[in-house]
Amino acid sequence: MNTIALTWRKSSYSGSNGGECVEVAFDSERVFVRDSKYLRNPANNPAEQPLIAIESASWPAFLGSVLETDIGVTAEGVPAIDRTTGTGAVSMRSADGTCLTYTAAEWSAFTSGVRDGEFFAV
Repeated sequence: MNTIALTWRKSSYSGSNGGECVEVAFDSERVFVRDSKYLRNPANNPAEQPLIAIESASWPAFLGSVLETDIGVTAEGVPAIDRTTGTGAVSMRSADGTCLTYTAAEWSAFTSGVRDGEFFAV
């Protein structure tokens, strides 16, 4: 799949993060998540950017896990979210081993957008 052609969006709260944020894009069957920091390095090939794909049917469970405060809570088909870094940073790991890591500010902006319903439409 050519994910470069997808329309990517971020939380409206991401403005103060220097443009570095959690970004999501929807297609008819999946929701893709990426880290915008990857594209800040001109040596990185956009076609090789690490992505986590979540089936559309699992997206509501993922959003619920984003807001969950219990460590280690996961649902079938939902990436694991690790909040145990001690720095406020968060790592998200898919079943295939793809890992995305976000700063505390990036994750806070994303979760604020989730709380406000910015990502519920699939």
